[in-house]
Amino acid sequence: MNPYQLNAYGMALRAVGEIIQDYDSDKMFPALGFGARLPPDGRVSHEFALNGNPQNPYCHGIDGVMEAYYKSLKCVQLYGPTNFAPVINHVARYAASVKDGSQYFVLLIITDGVISDMAQTKESIVNASKLPMSIIIVGVGPAEFDAMEELDGDVVRISSRGRFAERDIVQFVPFRDYIDRSGNHVLSMARLAKDVLAEIPEQFLSYMRVRGIKPSPAPPPYTPPVHVLQTQI
Repeated sequence: MNPYQLNAYGMALRAVGEIIQDYDSDKMFPALGFGARLPPDGRVSHEFALNGNPQNPYCHGIDGVMEAYYKSLKCVQLYGPTNFAPVINHVARYAASVKDGSQYFVLLIITDGVISDMAQTKESIVNASKLPMSIIIVGVGPAEFDAMEELDGDVVRISSRGRFAERDIVQFVPFRDYIDRSGNHVLSMARLAKDVLAEIPEQFLSYMRVRGIKPSPAPPPYTPPVHVLQTQI
């Protein structure tokens, strides 16, 4: 926590969040934390609302998410293990309720790459591959991200207990590849945006095609109202 600059998580959240928020119509984002002891009783949670309101975890815009994140950091105690599956399953429950093609869900996970529930996370991803959702994992910090590369599934399709994912739904991006040596500035937002979003269009289309969902008719083109100005002389 530095009062004068964002930490690595904050930088990644703002940079990547500002890229993907343009694809959301109402700009209301549920923001969840995982791996912390929560007040008042210190129970460990892997699926808690950053804004402290489990009934309504939505934050307005990336600014709202950032505010909730920093407020949460002051209230909770970071604590292991680091389990991904509960948050993936949380989003999967929403995605499972909307299969008509009217909505598509993107889960952004920002992590230092440590994962304690690899087997359960693989299972969650294999299950989620049948749903209208994608997962973007942004790795922050200097750690080895072998586990995240494995979840990405670009080289070997992810599988769990003999079942393979129906489609690739995970994109992994190591944030350190996009920041300067001081760690304070993104070198190229355009390159970061390109790599973060690289696989989303095909993942989205593959879900729709397999289910035979056709695009809705395009709305009629916008025509601005005509104002007739009458003058009398």
